[in-house]
Amino acid sequence: MLVPGTSAARAAEDAPAELHLVTFGPGAGAEGDQTALVTARRRLLSVARQQRALDAVGAPDPVYRWHTALDGAAVELTDEQARDLRTDPDVDLVEPDRVLRLAGAPAPSPVTAAETVRTDGGAGVTIGMVDSGLAPEGPVFASVPELGPAPRGFRGTCAVGEDWESSDCGEKVVGARWFVEGFGSERVRSSASLSARDDSGHGTALASLAAGNARVSARAGREDLGSFAGVAPQARLAIYKACWSAPDPEDDGCAVADLVTAVDRAVADGVDVLNLAVATATGHDTLQLALLGAAEADVVVVAAAGNDGVRGQAGHPVPWVTTVGAAQGVVRQGRVVVRGGPRLDGAMASARRVPAARVVLASTVPAAGAGARQARVCAPGSLDAGRVAGRIVVCERGRVGRVDKSAAVEQADGVGMVLLNTRRQPVAADLHSVPTVHLDAAAGRTLQRWVRRHPQTRVTLSPDGRTRSPRVVLPWSSAGDPAAPVLKPDVVAPGAGMLAAVPGPRGTTSAAWDYVQGTSAATAYTSGAAALLLDRHRWPAATVRSALATSTEPVRGPALRTGAGRVDPETALRPALAHEVDPADYRRWLEGRLRGELNTPSILLHDGAERARRTITNTGRRTLYFSSSASGFTTYDVTVTPAAVRLDPGESATYTVRATGPAGRRPTDDGTITWRGANGTSTRVPVLLTR
Repeated sequence: MLVPGTSAARAAEDAPAELHLVTFGPGAGAEGDQTALVTARRRLLSVARQQRALDAVGAPDPVYRWHTALDGAAVELTDEQARDLRTDPDVDLVEPDRVLRLAGAPAPSPVTAAETVRTDGGAGVTIGMVDSGLAPEGPVFASVPELGPAPRGFRGTCAVGEDWESSDCGEKVVGARWFVEGFGSERVRSSASLSARDDSGHGTALASLAAGNARVSARAGREDLGSFAGVAPQARLAIYKACWSAPDPEDDGCAVADLVTAVDRAVADGVDVLNLAVATATGHDTLQLALLGAAEADVVVVAAAGNDGVRGQAGHPVPWVTTVGAAQGVVRQGRVVVRGGPRLDGAMASARRVPAARVVLASTVPAAGAGARQARVCAPGSLDAGRVAGRIVVCERGRVGRVDKSAAVEQADGVGMVLLNTRRQPVAADLHSVPTVHLDAAAGRTLQRWVRRHPQTRVTLSPDGRTRSPRVVLPWSSAGDPAAPVLKPDVVAPGAGMLAAVPGPRGTTSAAWDYVQGTSAATAYTSGAAALLLDRHRWPAATVRSALATSTEPVRGPALRTGAGRVDPETALRPALAHEVDPADYRRWLEGRLRGELNTPSILLHDGAERARRTITNTGRRTLYFSSSASGFTTYDVTVTPAAVRLDPGESATYTVRATGPAGRRPTDDGTITWRGANGTSTRVPVLLTR
């Protein structure tokens, strides 16, 4: 210990200090009863151990202390104090605090049609949202009788603050807290609220996706967006604001100290599902250890893969977190019907039909002072209202945002827009100012040729119902690392153009709406699916995570992009087989003490390894036969032994996957092991072989 007044103590006081995260191992939730709160005695012992170590290096009082998800503290330390703490045998990890970004993709969002809109599900389950807070106004988060039974075991409170009263919590929003000491209140934007109130809209959107109330009418301008519901509309929400808006949006983010504190508090409060919209590619840091503590406490942990595409690395490369990538969902379709000419299919969000009207190429109707180049892309103010009024305008993609183009058409009194790709790009059904059909490049060239040859052409824009798009991973969804210890992402889920509630104008009680995208949106969808499972089955967290992964729909692409496939909440509700994990095995795996393999619902064979063992358990109520098959492998011969099993309810069986291939250099390969039950269920297990 440094004695006050000594030269060493004075040097420590004069040295620059930064916020560090100190973890004492093992965490408070590591062994024993994982469902009970940390007792007062354990908390006192934890504080005493922390204080002894901090006093020994002359550290000040901590900014935060953690006692539930892990045993640790956030404290200002000099480099020397941090080095000294790392030598303490009670200290597991010391690292500087850092700021992470939310995994919400900033690009404009293509609109998807709603997935199956449920009116119930998630009753009695609490989803903890670690994000940018919540704007609780409007029917999406109202306390309604349809919520069903109160959450089991939730002990959280409603912390008041700027623009947040205790009345902002209720039967739907059962708890709210906020954490800013890591980010720094002095760095927060002046208009931000030091409370659980959402400043950016991100947290509100994700909370509505996961658990927004059912039967809520959604409208944006003149567009009727239909009836809205979150994936688990009867689930309750606990809000943990740990992500903040700065004066410069580039500085927005979530300090790890605040995130860890939010996780620790959520576990202590008794949430059932923990939703984290932040991706971090490190596998052994303070945040991952806090999430480990949450998993050990039987919380279903769901987190975003990130939006860095194939060059990135999917977040949370640890087996106790369900990492979620983003896939395309169901896209709204529309059609351009040319009188006497072709019919061209594209993407269309609007449900409003535009009857036959004259069509003009935007490049031929520039406004005074605007050139054809500006008019071609329908830049704001570039169109001549005298020649556009009452017409449908053909605009090319590029230079300005897609929705800005339709706003320019509306400003010039146009009644509709046809948006054309000029190269190979996806089409997107955005929420436009006027009804719009977005065509690909080939269809666009066809339309342009026809209009040039037939300048008096009249066309109709017509919604064409809903068409399920190909199951593909979105290009910006982060890929996994083949050198990681586990296969990531675990799953993908709809993550583009998801209709969500967002904060309305301050002081109003009406709901506003927007379309959001990103792996964070996919994560919220998956958290809602987890709440449905917990409501139906009350399974342990590891069983829920297994059911989410093994009941997926196939998605085109390599396993490092798709994981097990696309989350299917309805299929997951029907019991089949589970890969069960003792929560204590996660820490044994991390520390290299696990005998045998961790029973994950995925298989990754590294460096010439040719076999893996897994155990499946019948989660249904009937004795069934299950048969296995291997598919998708192009280089290796993959077999499963035994090929079939008969399991009573609750009975388990161990199977071995063997891969044999050509001699010499062996390329990467992947595929799927599928167990099919006599009752029609399928359990899908992705396998990746890296050599």
